Amino acid sequence: MSLLVGDPLTGLAFSMQENKGVFAVLIGSGLSRSADIPTGWEITMDLVRRVALAQGESEQPNWEKWYSDKTGKEPNYSSLLEDVAALPDERRAILHRYIEPTPEQREQGKKVPTKAHKAIAKLVESGHIRVIITTNFDRLMENALREVGIEPTVISSKDALLGAQPLVHSKCYLLKLHGDYLDARILNTDSELSVYVDEYNGLLDRILDEHGLIVCGWSGEWDHALRAAILRAPNRRYPMFWCSRDGLGVGAQELVSVRQAKVVSIRGADSFFDSLQQRIVTLEQSQLQDPLSVDLLVNTTKRYLVKDEYRIQLEEMLTHTFERLLVHLESPDFSVGAPWGQDELKIRVKRFEDISESLVRMVSVMGRWGDANSHELVLDILRGILHYTGKSIGGNSGWLSLRAYPAVLIFTAYGLALTRSQRFEVLHDLFCMSFKNEYKEPQRLVDGLYLWSWSGGKPEIWNMLETVKKKTPLSNHLLSVMRQWKSSFAGVTADFDLLYARFEMLAALAYIEPNSEGMLEVSAARPGNEMLAAMPVGQLGWNTALYTALELELNSEQTILDLINAGFGQKSKRFIELFKENMKRYSAYMQWH
Repeated sequence: MSLLVGDPLTGLAFSMQENKGVFAVLIGSGLSRSADIPTGWEITMDLVRRVALAQGESEQPNWEKWYSDKTGKEPNYSSLLEDVAALPDERRAILHRYIEPTPEQREQGKKVPTKAHKAIAKLVESGHIRVIITTNFDRLMENALREVGIEPTVISSKDALLGAQPLVHSKCYLLKLHGDYLDARILNTDSELSVYVDEYNGLLDRILDEHGLIVCGWSGEWDHALRAAILRAPNRRYPMFWCSRDGLGVGAQELVSVRQAKVVSIRGADSFFDSLQQRIVTLEQSQLQDPLSVDLLVNTTKRYLVKDEYRIQLEEMLTHTFERLLVHLESPDFSVGAPWGQDELKIRVKRFEDISESLVRMVSVMGRWGDANSHELVLDILRGILHYTGKSIGGNSGWLSLRAYPAVLIFTAYGLALTRSQRFEVLHDLFCMSFKNEYKEPQRLVDGLYLWSWSGGKPEIWNMLETVKKKTPLSNHLLSVMRQWKSSFAGVTADFDLLYARFEMLAALAYIEPNSEGMLEVSAARPGNEMLAAMPVGQLGWNTALYTALELELNSEQTILDLINAGFGQKSKRFIELFKENMKRYSAYMQWH
């Protein structure tokens, strides 16, 4: 038995993930129904009711029966619309009230993009879909695309097609076969839908020949010219998937049979496209980093560090991994134009970690067992990432601030490895390395990448990942990530949490070094428990056991001497004592707040 029997959705997700941009979607009125935009049949019944009431008829329990009894015919959207509005302008005006939301409807979330529209927009953003065909007059699809920062090439008339950007060069090509409700040239009667202009037919033939097709919300019954285009499409190079909620009509069954389409039973368009988009995200993440390939890179890094003659190979391997990281950062998965939200934040943080893992773990190996040459390589990598993420671009401020998260991961893992190997002089050099921030001003790494000193390190951001608010959410999260990767550099260590807190303590010490010893003395002499100087504080601020252990370490003359010789605390024993006092006051404050 096939693994995918009874699960065409997963098969479709695999096909789309492996063949980006190959599938087009064809959406009809069913997609907009959950946005409270009526279908053609619902508009027909409402027009019957309104015309009848205007003629003096009373309300009827069944307007369809009433119309049939009155006219001897079944209600027909096309003929009824022709009866009440002879000219295209009149028909456009009638449709406007059914499609455009009132202020009250907009506030209630009606006649605005649905989950399905938003999921399709995300698939366009990620490059999995480039072509959308719709029979709808509304602008819900365009609005959903613009919400994620994509301006589609919209074709809603022959004139628009003639002046449009070529299909091959468009990020998103939106073909509105029946027009736009604000344009008098909409197509909605039988005679108007019976044949398309040659230019439309040529474009449809090309799309159906070169793409697979996902059909959702379209009955396949009435749009004669579109049916003809699907039936005459010659090739079967990519499959067709037809979404069905209540079974297929005769017209749809014919198209499914001729095109050998796979029928996907769905509860609704919203759940279908949302599930499809989520499965593709899962598939993308599952192949970002093969654990075996990560381990191979880590072990190769260790072998190259052993002998100096492998220095060139090590640099080439790091460069390749670094460049691959930048390629991932350029993908639509990290678009800064996307709307801010908790669900997207969780997905995006995990993506950052997945694409960074190889480089982070390689760098951590160099922190534990490297030398001066490898240290310069790591600093170059950090400069390169910060140069890339510091480029001035427009977008959502939250996503912009998170762009440097891979650099934060590298900074933290490398610093932890240096702490583990007690390479305190190199660690101090790491903290003090200067780079140009987004304002083109020089800044130390510890001032730009350590906990809340990083622009993306605000507690309100990282508490969005927690079920219960934490005092130090970024510190907690980084600790959990480093625990997963510690096998690369930590070796046998009795207490990894203490190692992590020790790294944070030394980073905090380096952070306050620009303060003069005299100023710290003045602050220490003030009454009360006022802080001597501002500094980011992580685990030691609230974990009593870790604080006590680190305080004992800083009482050791040998520890103080090692730190002074490495350049910490302005090479002053008194400065380190003042730092200890500042640490004590922070801990006391955070215990009660």
